[in-house]
Amino acid sequence: YLANKYGEKTLEEGGLKVYTTLDSKLQNIAEEAVKTGVEKYSIKYNANNAGLVAIDPKTGQILAMVGSKDYFADVSPAGCTPGKNCLFEPYVNAAISQRQPGSSFKPYVYVTAFKKEFGFSPATMLMDFGSFNGKNYVPGNYNGQSYGPLSMRKAIAGSLNVPAVKTLALVGVENAAQTARDLGITSPLADCGLSLVLGGCEVRLLDHVAAMSTIANGGIKNEKTPILKIIDKEQNVIEEFKSKPQTVLDPEAAYEVISIMTDNDARSYVFGPNSPLVLPGRIVAAKTGTTNNWHDGWTMGFTPSLAAGVWSGNNDGTLLKKGADGVLVA
Repeated sequence: YLANKYGEKTLEEGGLKVYTTLDSKLQNIAEEAVKTGVEKYSIKYNANNAGLVAIDPKTGQILAMVGSKDYFADVSPAGCTPGKNCLFEPYVNAAISQRQPGSSFKPYVYVTAFKKEFGFSPATMLMDFGSFNGKNYVPGNYNGQSYGPLSMRKAIAGSLNVPAVKTLALVGVENAAQTARDLGITSPLADCGLSLVLGGCEVRLLDHVAAMSTIANGGIKNEKTPILKIIDKEQNVIEEFKSKPQTVLDPEAAYEVISIMTDNDARSYVFGPNSPLVLPGRIVAAKTGTTNNWHDGWTMGFTPSLAAGVWSGNNDGTLLKKGADGVLVA
């Protein structure tokens, strides 16, 4: 960030004092969570790496960022070629790597549908029968079942694929992509067609958490930042955090998608009543994602004061074991 903004020469010779937004307590918790999680799930699910980002929705400040399970560890397996066939690479920052988000992208499509110009609501009924046939695109639901007529609330809470694709077809691919960009996604989101809603376009974990934090903040976006203050060798403040909130989403639409993402009863018919998405005694919004053939696992969540996301998988794209759902590995 500093090299891009001020140049390598300034970075090396400017005597800069950099105060980051990272909260050392939360950063330590995040690093430990990633390390112990990978130790647990590398054996059970062949998920050999993970990344975690946490952001304060009210400021956009990055409170924790973990790019791999251990920056000082060796590549694995031993003798692999970085960038080609390593399950784990310590120096690759998974938090800013492009990965397919699976169903964790769905809230951006549904919140588009809830905008005033489209007029849908959580009570809008959709038909979940068989598969959606649209220009040779035929997705089915993750569990192979069909649920018939059901509300958008139940469809997104249960992370059903067929209603999600139908919703995207109703609002338009570009409209949904623009919503995601407005919220904080910086990836191109191009050439995915209807697969966009199922995570067909890659995103960065850092952006994904930032976009979720905008929803958590009621549609008010605070640009993500890792910097509180930078002072040069003459003690001049050359950069300092200043809040610049911007409303990018109808608060009503944000409220409706938050209502669904916090509704454990609504997702229990698929996830069960006591899934890892439940935090005892605390209302929390959550959405998981699992890419085709268990390629990547995601879990995104937030409260009004904290948005966090985890990616779990392998650096070289090696598939996880069957059943490595995002709700389990991330």
